[in-house]
Amino acid sequence: MPVFDFSFEVNAPLAVVRDFHHDTSALKTLTPPPTIVQIHSVEPLAEGSVSTFTLWVGPLPLRWKAVHRGVSDQGFTDVQASGPAKKWEHTHTFTAIDANTTRIDEHIEYEHKNGFWGVVTRLLFSWPNLFFMFSYRKWITRRICRRRAQTG
Repeated sequence: MPVFDFSFEVNAPLAVVRDFHHDTSALKTLTPPPTIVQIHSVEPLAEGSVSTFTLWVGPLPLRWKAVHRGVSDQGFTDVQASGPAKKWEHTHTFTAIDANTTRIDEHIEYEHKNGFWGVVTRLLFSWPNLFFMFSYRKWITRRICRRRAQTG
């Protein structure tokens, strides 16, 4: 089973990082162009909350339903209940390094389906594409959380 891990630090307190990720608009903010996110429904982040959305990769719609578990101040996991992959579990872990610095650890375990969707996810969720996506997420998270930490 493929696994992808990515870690980085943010110059912001853990509470700022947590609040940013708990915001219902975070998915749109964290998705790099040219992918477009169409939100169908988003429940406030809590144990068992559900988000349904479509990721548009060009003309290709990837319909997704994610259920959240393990929600705490230190992170959460979103689990694909239905979508393009056979399995997708993405755990976000937030660790305070000091009062003004937080480390974010991203851990994804996933499996590909057979057939057409397996080819699609093998291309979209290849290591280079995941690295690009999470490098973008690192940049945008640092930018927004730093600004929020400065403005209080």
